[in-house]
Amino acid sequence: MATKKIAKAPAEQVELYEKLVSLFPEVERKGAGFPYTSHNGNMFSLLNERGEMVLRLGQPEREAFLEKYKTKLNEAYGIVQKEYAVVPDDLLRKTIELKKHFEASLAYVRSLKPKPTTRPAAKK
Repeated sequence: MATKKIAKAPAEQVELYEKLVSLFPEVERKGAGFPYTSHNGNMFSLLNERGEMVLRLGQPEREAFLEKYKTKLNEAYGIVQKEYAVVPDDLLRKTIELKKHFEASLAYVRSLKPKPTTRPAAKK
């Protein structure tokens, strides 16, 4: 019987992503095949199925980011994600430069209302 292969982000991008996330001890890297970060149930960074890093940014930061890096909004399942900007590969390799954008993403998501959990409450 053949086992189903689980899709994973490219190892090089995962390594670069983890290097960036490690600069933020308060942030937990989640996800098995496709890593992501979230705060209060709101995702703010991820590696998508194309191996691209994506950041969730507030409007002013997002517009400046898209213009400065000549990039685009992320598309997932045929839908453009209006708050998520694709990080160009060359910027992903520049951890120190990317750090300030990750900080902006984290600050933005901290300003959002927490999402209710979908997990069942722990039994007492």
